[in-house]
Amino acid sequence: MAPSPDIPDEPWIDFSLFGGAESLTEGREMRDKGSRRTIVVSPSEHTESLYGSRQDPNDFLWLMTEEPHRTRRKEIIKAHPEVFKLMGHEPLTKYVALSVVTLQILTAWLLRFTSPWSWKFLLAAYFIGGTANHNLFLAVHEITHNLAFKGIKANKMLAIITNLPIGIPYAITFKGYHLEHHKYLGEDGIDVDLPTNLELFCLNNVLGKVFFCTFQILFYALRPGFVRSQKPTYWHFIGIVVQLSFDVMLVKYVPGGRNMLIYLIMSSFWAGSLHPLAGHFIAEHYVWDGLSQETYSYYGWLNIFAYNVGYHNEHHDFPSIPWTRLPTLRKLAPEFYDALPSHPSWPMIVINFIRDSNVGIYARVKRQPRSGKKNAPLTVELDGGCADVNEGSGASTDGASTDGASTDRASGGRGEQRRRKPSDPAVTDPS
Repeated sequence: MAPSPDIPDEPWIDFSLFGGAESLTEGREMRDKGSRRTIVVSPSEHTESLYGSRQDPNDFLWLMTEEPHRTRRKEIIKAHPEVFKLMGHEPLTKYVALSVVTLQILTAWLLRFTSPWSWKFLLAAYFIGGTANHNLFLAVHEITHNLAFKGIKANKMLAIITNLPIGIPYAITFKGYHLEHHKYLGEDGIDVDLPTNLELFCLNNVLGKVFFCTFQILFYALRPGFVRSQKPTYWHFIGIVVQLSFDVMLVKYVPGGRNMLIYLIMSSFWAGSLHPLAGHFIAEHYVWDGLSQETYSYYGWLNIFAYNVGYHNEHHDFPSIPWTRLPTLRKLAPEFYDALPSHPSWPMIVINFIRDSNVGIYARVKRQPRSGKKNAPLTVELDGGCADVNEGSGASTDGASTDGASTDRASGGRGEQRRRKPSDPAVTDPS
């Protein structure tokens, strides 16, 4: 039989090592460079090896490796011990957050006698309200890491106040779930940022993705209650009472207050719907281009409105570094960040997510929960990692900034040497 005309004439390749394959890409559906959705700021000779074949659309990407941020954090600390100087609260945060709270209440006041169905009201709710409330979502995120004040109570009270224009109490509940997202990134049944199997079954098509992107704020609000419940604390009670009191006072005692509340809640809906800033929800952890990388950064100008949350690899590596210093972290350690694939646009993320068959609800990294960790409390890591211990223990409670930042800066960046022993009753083994 004559040889097939398309067999490559490549005598320098030993095809006896490939089990009968007649091509080095046989059985692999590779993405063309031109159709990739991610970019690499500083490509290297190893960049192409990061990109692989299309993921199986019928299941999530299950990995056996641990999440990458803890390892990279240790490597950066070793290479750049001065990174500890970037840690600690940012006083500017409270002024920005309170200014946006004032802007939203003032805008709602000016629209109090405008019909909620008028173009003026709807456009204001989308462009002004959606942008402002998304900014407040991310202010709460920043405050969740105790990065507005040194003290815990001050951060919690600011989070509750920042929550007011959002209309629905969520700031305190968000904190517990978000710190677990950092500590147990990708762990099934613990990290509630992950889509469920029901979402995979129902929404893994174009219409499903349109529905998901339109109502993703509801998925993030309702999913945690179905996956992993929280034990209420008095801070949950305070947050609910303050928010509901604010809402009731608007409706009952302020002329036009009903329309004001409609504006605020409509703003929250648009903030988590088909809004340019909402692209970051998908950009952060969905897997793209055949990569097994689970966290992606975005370095564009929309970070101005979003507390630099686009610097997401940087944030997960060092949750104790506030938003104003994340760009400095990237400049400090470019060898760690500029070689990672990142996203060039948030708005296009949503468009590409909907229309690209190579990405969908399934495109998330999942891991099996570590043995015995499902009910384990978050632990203190003095190298800037996520921290959470019981209040009143004498250590930092439920935050990620004060212990790692203040201790290590005071010691001249000797965080690794000052790590407590696993036998210390105040700290459990972070691994």
